[in-house]
Amino acid sequence: MKLKVEGMSCGHCEKAVREALAAVPGVEGVVRVSAAEGEAEISGQAEPRALVAALDEQGFDACVEE
Repeated sequence: MKLKVEGMSCGHCEKAVREALAAVPGVEGVVRVSAAEGEAEISGQAEPRALVAALDEQGFDACVEE
């Protein structure tokens, strides 16, 4: 599942996004996080709303890409 993530600007941001997504129930792995592209990709069966909420708690705006 791919997400569009706004607000990432550096490696520290990528790490924060990676850790937040990994903590969401149903996430089997964080495939990729790119500040340059403003994207993240996870594997697993996580609830999209839970992914967006986890990133919102860290100060990032996100939405699931269709």
